[in-house]
Amino acid sequence: MRYDVLTGGPRPLTVIVADDDSVVAAGFTGLAELQERVGVTDSPAQTRIEWLREVWARYLNGDLAAFDQMNIRQQGSPTQAAVWDSLRQVPPGEPLSYSQLAEEIGKPRAARAVGSACGANRVAPFVPCHRVIAADGSLGGYGYGLVIKEWLLSHEGVGE
Repeated sequence: MRYDVLTGGPRPLTVIVADDDSVVAAGFTGLAELQERVGVTDSPAQTRIEWLREVWARYLNGDLAAFDQMNIRQQGSPTQAAVWDSLRQVPPGEPLSYSQLAEEIGKPRAARAVGSACGANRVAPFVPCHRVIAADGSLGGYGYGLVIKEWLLSHEGVGE
């Protein structure tokens, strides 16, 4: 495993942990905090991961589909996996509510499970849990803080 620290975007530090072809952890934080938050226990070597830098730069420069074809690897329950897969289909700039996402995965009464899956997402923003908002249109929560969520949604055209 390797990690890279990217700049630009909503926070000066965006740490991404990857193997040769898949993102396994990412977040708007420092490495120690990310390791604690997502349970990465080894100390990956910091290297420039060029393919990730290219994708990140494309996203920051307005290619909002830059993450769509990336390989993502994270383990979770079948419901979490369904939520994460469905999240990757949510178009940028078109947030939906927790209950709408629960309906998308075929479990209309599972809005809380959707929220839990978003909270367990280890690869933000590549699995874009920031695109899920509360039913009343408010932001709801976000593991990296509402300022980050607001920035991501604004970058993707929400609220313009």
